[in-house]
Amino acid sequence: MSPRERDNRLLLRARDAIDRDYAHPLDVPALARIAHVSPSHFSRTFRAVFGETPHRYLQRRRIERAMALLRDTAHPVTEVALLVGSNSLGTFSRTFRDVVGLSPSEYRRRSRQFSAPVCFTKSWMRPAS
Repeated sequence: MSPRERDNRLLLRARDAIDRDYAHPLDVPALARIAHVSPSHFSRTFRAVFGETPHRYLQRRRIERAMALLRDTAHPVTEVALLVGSNSLGTFSRTFRDVVGLSPSEYRRRSRQFSAPVCFTKSWMRPAS
């Protein structure tokens, strides 16, 4: 295995940690430890490989999960914010609006259930980064 392949595997391991633990507090130093690199190198390399910063990727994963919870459950918006790892309803709502273009409440009102395989729904409903 080449050094580049090894580095990419370690980056994938860190990205998998974000995907798995998106609702927990995550920071760049902790993710960099998973990838066995310095925090600054991790941020630069993650962006070069995946096209967005680790923080933006984490935000997008949280918003994707929030979209699903708002669409598929009756949880209040505050509870959804807490379930996806946000500590502040205001920050959650502002970030949600920035990414999706609608407030969480407005998104819930406008969304509807889809009768399609989950893989299609996730792809179609994925927020822009």
